[in-house]
Formats: sequence, structure tokens, C-alpha cells
Amino acid sequence: MELWENTRLEHSIYPFQLFQNIQHVKKDDCILHLHWHEHFEIIVMRKGRALFHIDSRPYTAVAGDVVIIPGGSLHVGYALEGGDVNYDSVVLNASLFNDWMRDPVHIQYVSPYLEGRQRFPVKPVEHDETCANYYPLLDEVIAELRVKSPAYQLVVKSKLYALFTLLSRTFMPLQLDDKPVEGYFPNHERFKLLIQRLESNFSEKMTIEQAAKQVSLNPYYFCKLFKRLTGRTFIEYVNICRMNEAKRLLLESNDSITEIASKVGCENPNYFTKLYKRYMGVTPSGTRRS
Repeated sequence: MELWENTRLEHSIYPFQLFQNIQHVKKDDCILHLHWHEHFEIIVMRKGRALFHIDSRPYTAVAGDVVIIPGGSLHVGYALEGGDVNYDSVVLNASLFNDWMRDPVHIQYVSPYLEGRQRFPVKPVEHDETCANYYPLLDEVIAELRVKSPAYQLVVKSKLYALFTLLSRTFMPLQLDDKPVEGYFPNHERFKLLIQRLESNFSEKMTIEQAAKQVSLNPYYFCKLFKRLTGRTFIEYVNICRMNEAKRLLLESNDSITEIASKVGCENPNYFTKLYKRYMGVTPSGTRRS
């Protein structure tokens, strides 16, 4: 799994895409793996309850909620209860609106958000209830992206632009001091590199002290910040990464269980089996039989 997600959008001229997520989960299951990309991501919750961590800050989302994730933000999501969790995700690149770049009103109101100098609140309605009046635009965008009628690209582009403009109108007056509503957490880029390393070198043994040093934090503050970022302790996150990779190898390779245990950093096969069952609910052999 790569932390940076090269999300492929439909077309360079109309860089947007709809992802529909329908899952039956247990409480605390991951419903959106930890990643980041340069695009905006707008999540519309349809069913269930979820907890999203966006740049280390937790946000609860229930049916009807809209979550706006700015480009470059690390984000991950977990189910808050068992059952069905459904959400739509509209991913778009700021270049969608490049043809407005010479418009002075666009430059004043919308460009600061597209360029990352300002950020919309992750949950706009919590800051201003009138934002709920803008959300039907998202439902119309999603309907167009599902059906793809002739010239749907133009309809989607116009409605997304209207959404950004209305949000800018609402929040720009509150942000004239050039301070974003939702700031980055400390050592943002170094955390990206650390987590990318954890998710690409499964056999590497890294202590909390070594990880903390990589992001230039003391171990105590590192542990607190890591938990805020991922929703998991450092040890839990490393184990989950390793067990997810072990599951992939069990299903996609002919390696023995002992070989797979070694590849994910567990030299003791018995300990690997206990760890795998703790996180996956079945034994490694049970996964392979299924």
C-alpha cells in the first residue's frame, strides 16, 4: 500500500471522479485507508457512522454530513459501529477551474482556497448552518456523475464551481487575517515520509524512539500526535500494516506461512499466527482456505 495515492481522474480537462463506497463492517474497521493526494476530496455520508482523521484531527460523520478534505491532507476513516457504511466521494483537482484564472472576482474569492492559502472548514455546517443550503449541489453532481448524460462534464463543473464560490462567500470574511480555518499539524511532510516508509518496508523493525527521531519529536509527543493522526497507536498501526500485507500474500502468493511471517517482520511463526488472528479474526491458514 502506498501512502500517496495517484488517484486517476477521468480526463485532464475535466479532472474529477466519483467513488461510491458501500461496505458492511465491524466497529473500528478501516473504511478509508490512510493516504493523501493533491486533489480535493468531498465525502457525502449516506449511511452509518464514521470517524475520519484529517491531518490529525478527528471528525465524526453521520448520514447527511459533508466532509471536505483539502489537497495534500493525510486522511483515514474508521467505522464507529457495525453494519452498513455507505458514502460517496467526489475527487476533483483545482485545475478544473483554470479557465477562471484571469477573472478578478475569482482571484479574490476562490483562488485562495484552490491554491491552499485558505481552507474551508472540514465540516462547513458546524461553522455556518447556511452551508446546508449548498449541499443539494453535491447531490446533483453525484447524480450527473452516476448517469453521465451528454455534456454531464459541463454540468458537474458548473455546480462544483458554484459550491466553491458559495463556500468562499461564506467563509472568506472570517479569514481575512490569512489564517486558515484548519491548520496543518506539526512536521506534516515528515509524517508522510514516515508512514510511507512503514507501509513499504514491512520487515523493517523500527522502535518508537527511532520513529520519533525521524519526525524530530520526543517519543511522548510523537505517540500522542501519531494517535491523533491515524486513530491508532504506533504499535497498532505497524501491526495492522503488517497483517494487511500478510493477508495479501496469503491470498496472492504460494509462500508458506513461515515465509510470509518473515516477510512482514515476524520471525516467530507462532507469534505471527496469534497476531494475525487478533487483527483479522481468523488464522492465516483460515484465510488461505477461504
